[in-house]
Amino acid sequence: MNLRTSVLVIGVAAITAAGVTIGLGRLAHGESGGVAARESAYQRVLRTGVIRCGYVIYPPGMQRDANTGKLSGVFVDAMNTAASNMGLRAEWTEEVGWGSMIEGLRANRYDMICSPVWANSTRGKLADFSVPLFYSGIGAYVRSDDHRFDADLTRLNAQAVTIATVDGEMSSIIAHQDFGKAHLDSFPQLADVSQLLLEVTSKKADVTFVEPFIADLFLKTHPGTLRNLAADHPLRIFPNTMMFGKDEPALRSMMDTALLELINAGAVDKFLRQYAPSAGAFYPLAFPYRRGTSDQ
Repeated sequence: MNLRTSVLVIGVAAITAAGVTIGLGRLAHGESGGVAARESAYQRVLRTGVIRCGYVIYPPGMQRDANTGKLSGVFVDAMNTAASNMGLRAEWTEEVGWGSMIEGLRANRYDMICSPVWANSTRGKLADFSVPLFYSGIGAYVRSDDHRFDADLTRLNAQAVTIATVDGEMSSIIAHQDFGKAHLDSFPQLADVSQLLLEVTSKKADVTFVEPFIADLFLKTHPGTLRNLAADHPLRIFPNTMMFGKDEPALRSMMDTALLELINAGAVDKFLRQYAPSAGAFYPLAFPYRRGTSDQ
């Protein structure tokens, strides 16, 4: 082999080796040569055996002992039980705010929101939701001696009215959607919702929107101070669900199956009786079937 032929052979070999290297690199980063497909939350859960939970403190679904820091509630027990039934473990990774919880899902800081989330159209643009565990009705709470709005709740939609809200929480959404002319007395996302009721009793706000369970807890220590203008006809009725990223249908499907198993076994009703014993605080689920009769 002469010198010219040797150089040619070496050159061809180098080009071939480079091509193989590039090809392997493309395989490692996806066939198109782009970045490899991101591991989904569902895939990560199956690989690690752990479901990373973001959560918002909101009783009775999610509450924390002030002395021990221990989490408990309907959704805590449901999530821990569902995970255990699947041979997985729920990890309570990060406490988040109402307005930032979707951002955390999209940033991959946790796999799902495991505390109660009210499914609505605003959130539905960016997230998906599990089957509901129970439903909440939203009341309009004013001071007991304030009768300005008894005959017509639309009177709340006035510049002279102040509504206590938490940023990103349903009180804020209802205020913007239904009573846009009113002034807002707003609190940051991690504020305790009971603060809204305190704003009304202290006359810093005229009204706020919370569910009866939260108001009942407040009235135990502030008896006779508030009344619900929407007791018979709640402003909203929302399903209490868990929340997933919009691109996580497999994780949502897996959790739906596990949660439905708990619902049909009566476990969720048991959790509700344990953490919310007062009658009428929530709307439990109705079973989607009935016993057949002999003539069917």
